[in-house]
Amino acid sequence: GDRAKPAGGAAQKQNHHHTAEYEFGGPPGALATMVALPLVIVLLYVGASKDYKINPSTLLDLPKHYPTSLDGLVSLKAAVVVCGWFVFHVLMERVLFYEKAYGVKLANGERLMYRISAHLQFWVTLLVMNYGWLHFDEEGKFVRVGPFPLAWIYEHYIELALAAVGFSSLLSVLLYINSFKKGALLAKGGNTGNLIYDFFIGRELNPRLWGNFDLKQFCELRPGLIGWVVVNAGCAAKQFEIDQRLSPEMVMINLFQGVYVFDALYHERAILTTMDITTDGFGFMLAFGDLAWVPFTYSLQARYLVENKPGLDWLSLCCIFGLNFLGYYIFRGSNSEKDAFRRDPSSPEVSHLETITTQSGRKLLVSGWWGMARKINYTGDWLMGLAWCLTTGFDCLATYFYAIYFFVLLVHRAYRDNHACAEKYGPDW
Repeated sequence: GDRAKPAGGAAQKQNHHHTAEYEFGGPPGALATMVALPLVIVLLYVGASKDYKINPSTLLDLPKHYPTSLDGLVSLKAAVVVCGWFVFHVLMERVLFYEKAYGVKLANGERLMYRISAHLQFWVTLLVMNYGWLHFDEEGKFVRVGPFPLAWIYEHYIELALAAVGFSSLLSVLLYINSFKKGALLAKGGNTGNLIYDFFIGRELNPRLWGNFDLKQFCELRPGLIGWVVVNAGCAAKQFEIDQRLSPEMVMINLFQGVYVFDALYHERAILTTMDITTDGFGFMLAFGDLAWVPFTYSLQARYLVENKPGLDWLSLCCIFGLNFLGYYIFRGSNSEKDAFRRDPSSPEVSHLETITTQSGRKLLVSGWWGMARKINYTGDWLMGLAWCLTTGFDCLATYFYAIYFFVLLVHRAYRDNHACAEKYGPDW
């Protein structure tokens, strides 16, 4: 089945009493964030280009370059492409082979079943991108199948980005309306009774279609993360079209971020115990982040490198490669240790590690990777992000947005995690 029933089969009523604990500055902060983030996407587009680069010395010139109308920013074709991309991934999620995995026990005692197949979806997508485009001659006769014209993505980047903003916003509206259906399990943080805040955070914890299609888990990894890789590939295709070669920096950014994305997809079941899945509702914050923010801000370095040549020497490139490798080593090592411990604390992989037993009866790791820092995986994650930014050289401050933003995000996420763990484990934490 798609759900593991609560012990004893007891029916459990959902608690719909409002909670009043705000994060992100409450309703004003939520509203400001929803308005500001799409503007930031446009800001990064104009501020990391061939003609204008945001730096302390050029900041006052920004108003001259920032668009004042929607001309050239929106198109029906881009909207169709974004919608088609989403549907394509929904279809793959439905038809590809999958493993079953169960999430954590919910407030109503159930454990939801999830389909694990994102890594397969990644490879099928790359296969389709390489061999799925029908090529015709000038007379309209079919010639062959071949690669999609991915350079088109770079040429229509901002149109696709704003189409993704529109799509995720519409999805957020539908999710909010749907959360009022009878029997919906609501997220604690998204049930304050304030429309703006609940819309932003997300009211329903696990919105589903067709019984076992989990919208939040699907959007968390598939259309946006795989889309990020394809956008990067589109930037590489455009650079090759212009220069008839790929720069070392372009190769590195595609390699670094491609490995990062596949790592997330391959370890898909690990997200089932993360705060995004277990605690946060599915609203604008996650929908916009997954479908618009990730593919169209995280690909900033690849887009910048299409027509900007930092010309880094081989020593610099080797140092950047080493930094990315170090970050990945910390990130993967610490996450694997945590996941192994969660699955089976007595397994040989982690049985030698020192732990403390909390008042709740659960154990906490206090050695190995997790003896170094409470959020050592975030340290590795950030070091990788810094390496990505360094591939762009030092001519544009905007290309370092990811490292700056991600540092703030991870500090805030660590605060949220610490707060949740302090509540769960009490003085032991």
